[in-house]
Amino acid sequence: MRFLTLTDRYLARLIAVPLISTLLLAAMLLLLDKMLNLFDFVVREGGPVSVVWKMLANTIPEYMSLGVPIGLTLGTLLAFRRMAMSSELDVLRALGWSYGRMLRVPYLFAGGLALVNIGIVGFVQPYSQYAYEGLRYELRSGALGASIKVGEFTKLGKNDTMRIEHSQNGGRDLSGIFVHTAGQDGKSSAVTAQSGTFYGTDDPDTIIFRLHNGVLVNNAPGFKTPRVLSFTSQDLPIALPKIDNFRQRGVNNEELTVPELVRTGHSGKATLAERIQSRAEFHFRMVEVAIMFLLPLLSVSLAVPPKRSSSALGVFLSIVMIVTYHKINQYAAAVAALGKIDPVIALWTPFLLFSLLIWWMYHTLAHKPGGQPIGALERVFAKAGAAAKRWTRFGHHRIQIPA
Repeated sequence: MRFLTLTDRYLARLIAVPLISTLLLAAMLLLLDKMLNLFDFVVREGGPVSVVWKMLANTIPEYMSLGVPIGLTLGTLLAFRRMAMSSELDVLRALGWSYGRMLRVPYLFAGGLALVNIGIVGFVQPYSQYAYEGLRYELRSGALGASIKVGEFTKLGKNDTMRIEHSQNGGRDLSGIFVHTAGQDGKSSAVTAQSGTFYGTDDPDTIIFRLHNGVLVNNAPGFKTPRVLSFTSQDLPIALPKIDNFRQRGVNNEELTVPELVRTGHSGKATLAERIQSRAEFHFRMVEVAIMFLLPLLSVSLAVPPKRSSSALGVFLSIVMIVTYHKINQYAAAVAALGKIDPVIALWTPFLLFSLLIWWMYHTLAHKPGGQPIGALERVFAKAGAAAKRWTRFGHHRIQIPA
């Protein structure tokens, strides 16, 4: 830390606060939106609500891969904007600090967060994606314990159907019970009971449903009439469906780590389509990490408003540019995975164009006297705002009251 001056440390504090706040806020907003969809999915599948939190935890790396660049951009941008609005930036410039010197601290943040981001997209996210898909599979297959919905017919395996009228004490006390079981060779049985309780057995594939005060009706092709039995207590064994194990990791390229993508992309055993898809996914992750080293330049270029202007247009543009670039990369990766274009061209061409745009903006601000890369946009938005105010302003007529 000896090469960092007091001014560098002051700038680091200015960047750290909005950076961390942006990361937390972005993660919370994205997770809240995902949580509503997951709650709806879990309820429809009849699974336990507790699995929602596990699924949300496995989506955090995916959202952090986009949240980290946004956090770095807004952290640097808001810090330099604050310095520009308070004239601290002008003082540093007068003391001989160039923009390149002031970018030392932002690039320290960029280097550290780039390592974090490559760890997320390269190693953590593939495993979390696989775990997330595994939870979805277990929900749909019933491995997590499907709940019996009151007032609806529920299938338990291929042959058992159940309906419960009322449930109390967290599902321990059931009443108004109907159970239908279809056996082999056309045999079937139907049971109605006043109440009942589930019990486990030594066999994990079978449970016991103990019924009280009901009627059992057995039917078979050899019976002239169904046999009816009234009972006060009856144990009904119910076979649970057998659940296959979830597939191995790596069926989707999103579940492969960076070294695995490299091996698959150059493997002679993989098909041509698999190699192309692996290369497309590899280059997609690499450009997402490489852009981290251009974000400090973008942030500074958008942070300094024109003189006598307090517009926050740069903040808005920074988010739009990052999200748009991310979506372009996703589209380019999808097209490259289909084999329609080489992954290097599809993904690194937008990176090169975006880099040239950022470098032009930074060069205009840092090396041209009075240069302002977003000055024209500021004037356009100012004129548009003034026109909107004129159109929305209500006319006021002055009324003169005679004396």
